[in-house]
Amino acid sequence: MDEEKEPHYVLGMSRVNAMDYIGAINAFEESLESNPHSAQAHFQLAMLYENQESDPAAAIYHYQQYLKYDPKTEKAEIIAQHISSCKQQLAADVLQLPSAPAAQQQLEKLTEENRRLHEQLTQWQTWYAAELAAKTNTPATPYNYATQPQATSLTPGDAPSQTGATTPAGTGALSNSTATSTTHPATPKAAPIRTHVVLKGETLASIARKHGIRLNELEEANPFVNPRKLKAGQVLNLPAE
Repeated sequence: MDEEKEPHYVLGMSRVNAMDYIGAINAFEESLESNPHSAQAHFQLAMLYENQESDPAAAIYHYQQYLKYDPKTEKAEIIAQHISSCKQQLAADVLQLPSAPAAQQQLEKLTEENRRLHEQLTQWQTWYAAELAAKTNTPATPYNYATQPQATSLTPGDAPSQTGATTPAGTGALSNSTATSTTHPATPKAAPIRTHVVLKGETLASIARKHGIRLNELEEANPFVNPRKLKAGQVLNLPAE
């Protein structure tokens, strides 16, 4: 009963009653973040993934977690039947081969997506190389022989030349050391771009769980993505590690 009073669990049940199933899944996932041992939250997620989202793999996982945290439940036999049904559905999905035209369309779509990502990678590499060259290849100031005095070699006791400008002791050495001791700040490495191609039946919650990230981080990395309208082949940004 304490599990059912958790705020995110209560929110999830209200969204189920309002038939907002995506919102309900998000709420129950957040409930599990607060209490990973909540058998009731696992049960609600299993039912939603089986009946609303057609994700039998996720449903099996949450049914098993429900039995783990509530081993004395009276629903054990019914849950076992649900798990068996989900396994049959999962096997049918795996064994079902796409038709030739559908497979060709999917291959063409993936090829185009790969080409686009390759172009983006090339653009980033070109930009990074230009930035690095601009920071490390600072042009040296040319020496003007018309306005700068030439260095002369003097031995102890010699007088400076009357026709040339005198140079204070140590100036030449100081200038050389200054010219050669210029350092450049280290250029930070550009963070690699991480993406995920949406598969059929996936949701933001299942994608976040697959990559081991928080659901809210995935949503923040994709502010213009509607969780209810995910499509197979859609590319999502993943938060930087």
